[in-house]
Amino acid sequence: MDIFVANIFSLNSELLGEVDAIYDRGALVALPENIRTRYAQMLPTITNNAPQLVVTYNYEQSQYSGPPFALPESEIECLYASVYALKKLASRQETGGFAKGIDVENAVWLLGS
Repeated sequence: MDIFVANIFSLNSELLGEVDAIYDRGALVALPENIRTRYAQMLPTITNNAPQLVVTYNYEQSQYSGPPFALPESEIECLYASVYALKKLASRQETGGFAKGIDVENAVWLLGS
């Protein structure tokens, strides 16, 4: 396993080499919308569409400005459906999430072929 500590946008396929899988525990949800789109487009390109395990949160964005930002299923589809088959592996509702008293859905997605 190789771990890179770098600006994600400075990585490229030559530097990374072959990528078997990506685990995204907090990157996508930490990025504001304009950067999130760039990230979601770049990552499959530099990893030859390596499958991803992505953890997301969904909540009423007006109740908490983030990060982490809310990512409803429709946004996951918009960001990734053209590249990956999407499968929600698990989902859990949490009351009072982020210590702000809001309801949050935690979800785990498999993005693959």
